[in-house]
Amino acid sequence: MISAEQNDLITRTGPGTAAGALMRRYWQPAALVDELASTNRPIKPVRLLGEDLVIFRDQDGRYGLVGRHCPHRGTDLAYGRLEDGGLRCAFHGWLFDVDGRCLQTPAEPATSKMCANIRLKSYPVVEKSGILFAYLGGGEPPALPQFDCFVAPSTHTFAFKGMIDCNWLQSLEVGIDPVHTSFLHRFFEDEDPNQGYGKMFRDTSKDSDMPMTKIMREFSRPRIEVEPTDYGFRLVTLRQISDANAHVRVTNLIFPNAFIIPMSREMTISQWHVPIDDTRHYWYAIFTSFGAPVNKDEMRRQRL
Repeated sequence: MISAEQNDLITRTGPGTAAGALMRRYWQPAALVDELASTNRPIKPVRLLGEDLVIFRDQDGRYGLVGRHCPHRGTDLAYGRLEDGGLRCAFHGWLFDVDGRCLQTPAEPATSKMCANIRLKSYPVVEKSGILFAYLGGGEPPALPQFDCFVAPSTHTFAFKGMIDCNWLQSLEVGIDPVHTSFLHRFFEDEDPNQGYGKMFRDTSKDSDMPMTKIMREFSRPRIEVEPTDYGFRLVTLRQISDANAHVRVTNLIFPNAFIIPMSREMTISQWHVPIDDTRHYWYAIFTSFGAPVNKDEMRRQRL
């Protein structure tokens, strides 16, 4: 158990907090690409690490993540218009590009240079495997890591997100916990593993005909080994299913808030638990297939 002070230190991630400063030094998911797929109005308000922002795609296909309120009168830019190469405030027409530069201040005289001194808060955005990642820290952004989910072809990845009503650490702790699967995810009847596409804990073990549902249910006292690494740690879970065979599950935690777990013999899930604020967060996931292309329609249908 950690103290209340330690808990606050880790889970409070707004501007000016220690954990917030740390998490801003890493690329964080800000939205799904699908959320800006509309050709009519690809604008979405987002709240990320306690900051109110707007993410949008301009007419040239570039993505921008900027402060939600216009510096002129505080108008909500989530209601802005995408035109003339940027995001235009609906109140007085101030126009901002994806880098937060003010391009126009229409109420000023034509010779006015005022817009040259106006800058809206903005953050870099990159698109990777169906997710728009943002860097909210200072200085030059680091390179994105070469995870399998980032280098796999788009046909073999599927991105999804969900909102969870607790702080980010609570979910991350559950996600890497190997024991809870034997209870929270217990199945009392075993299904045909071949019918378990896209579902957790339905695959057949590589060296056994025993369904994963049965392994999770009947071997609830695994041996857990934790190995520190330069990226976080590796958690190895072993369930001895016979004298000759053990079921091995490896979870890699990538500091500070991502981890990769096996979903089946051919698919992994890369996850990020990203704070909205101190009490809510988004769970982002990229499912990566090492065999056949991902059936994205079926994956989406299951989760919706």
